[in-house]
Amino acid sequence: EEMAEMYVGDDVSPDFYGWVFPKYDHVGVGTGTVVNRPAIKQYQKAIRDRAGDKIAGGKIIKVEAHPIPEHYRPRRVQGRIALVGDAAGYVTKCSGEGIYFAAKSGRMAAEEIVKLMDGGKHLPTQTEIEQTYLKKYDGAYGPTYAVLDILQKVFYSNNGAREAFVELCNSKYVQQVTFDSYLYKTVQGNNPLDDLKLLGETVGSLIKGYSIAKPDQEFSNPVESQKRI
Repeated sequence: EEMAEMYVGDDVSPDFYGWVFPKYDHVGVGTGTVVNRPAIKQYQKAIRDRAGDKIAGGKIIKVEAHPIPEHYRPRRVQGRIALVGDAAGYVTKCSGEGIYFAAKSGRMAAEEIVKLMDGGKHLPTQTEIEQTYLKKYDGAYGPTYAVLDILQKVFYSNNGAREAFVELCNSKYVQQVTFDSYLYKTVQGNNPLDDLKLLGETVGSLIKGYSIAKPDQEFSNPVESQKRI
């Protein structure tokens, strides 16, 4: 009732994770994928099966699916139009979080545009918006997107890497860094000794994971399903 759960495995997603999130009067059960979108219903059923007894006796009240824009749009400012939130592609990889970044980018864009307008005396140009709003946003959160992109590519790509990911989550240091990074929305840690130790543990976990993991299921889908949203 008070715990969110995360599931990994190519049965629930070949490139993301499945989740069970408790809410006020119901439970959200879901998953996501980009590389095999035609099989989303198969993955939705699989995560319900994995949740098992935790959702036994419940009934499905709604089934829905939405595209998640988890990478920057090629052009986020055009003329005096500035994109923010999902429109700009500000959903983070690895976690799929977007609400905070939608609100933050909207606030940052508005504040910078108001400053540029100087009380209505000036209409901001595309270059000015890019040099203020975009530059500040990318400077603040660019490293976070980059790190989460790497983590998703490393740990969500196959069952061996997923086994390593689960094992690493037992580390108190990983738990603390993850919690702090999620709380402050920027990459935390930066303890050289602990980071070096974590690198060694990561290599060891990957070797072990690849040795014990079951082979990934093969799938075939249309070319269009492999296009990034």
